[in-house]
Amino acid sequence: MLSLTPNASVLQPAAVDNPAQDRVVVATSAGHLLAFPVAELPELDKGKGNKLIDIPRAKLGTERVIAVAVVNEGGSLLVKSGARTMTLTWKDLDAYTGARAARGGLLPRGWQKVDGLQSE
Repeated sequence: MLSLTPNASVLQPAAVDNPAQDRVVVATSAGHLLAFPVAELPELDKGKGNKLIDIPRAKLGTERVIAVAVVNEGGSLLVKSGARTMTLTWKDLDAYTGARAARGGLLPRGWQKVDGLQSE
């Protein structure tokens, strides 16, 4: 059972094959993308949540996490925006890699309205 605050929603779980090598990728409604190693994500007691990406306090009411995906080492990520998709390779994700709970990088213009992420 999950207890949610008003206006909160649950994201689909993502499977992890190799915690030592895989990356978690998080996208926000403002077009920020952050990739970080799965190993940086601690397991918390009692179902407490982890902060995945930084959303500034001033934007907490308007900006939110849109999607989360886990990309296997050497894999790629599909960024969905409307009817279009952009593929980011493992090497491309280096530009968005940072520490867990960092702000992340801004996606290119035209790709900042993220509808979903899918690992390949």
